[in-house]
Amino acid sequence: MTLNKDTFTGEYQYSLDSKGRVNIPAKFRQYLSKKNQNTFVATRGQDPCVWIYPLTEWKKIEDELRSLSSVSGVHRTFIRQIARSATPSTCDKQGRITLSPSLISYSHLDKEALIIGMINKIEIWNPETLKNVDSENIKNDLNEFNTLADKIVI
Repeated sequence: MTLNKDTFTGEYQYSLDSKGRVNIPAKFRQYLSKKNQNTFVATRGQDPCVWIYPLTEWKKIEDELRSLSSVSGVHRTFIRQIARSATPSTCDKQGRITLSPSLISYSHLDKEALIIGMINKIEIWNPETLKNVDSENIKNDLNEFNTLADKIVI
């Protein structure tokens, strides 16, 4: 549940169907502002997951990507990694979006999909992959994790 438009929190378990469709939780769709035209943009996450952005949030990312230098090899590679897999998808009547085969492969999605609200975006994970990534990140970055927890009153 969220309190603000275009803010996503919580964790939901869904299935990925044979056509690459996954349900966006009703709570997330409910808090999607009308400006988004019921449309999300899916792209590769920095971790092996899919990032799903509301259309208005994606437009902000496009503006930031445009500000990067096409002369810099690092900038071009970064833009390429984000933009080449970016795919808009409008929710169907059942609240599903379609993920591209390349995103499904990249994120190791099979039948189960874990949908996680990440404030300004949604992540879609293979549950086992997330378990491994979280375990490794917390183990490797415990001090940084604790420093962040001190900054954010939890």
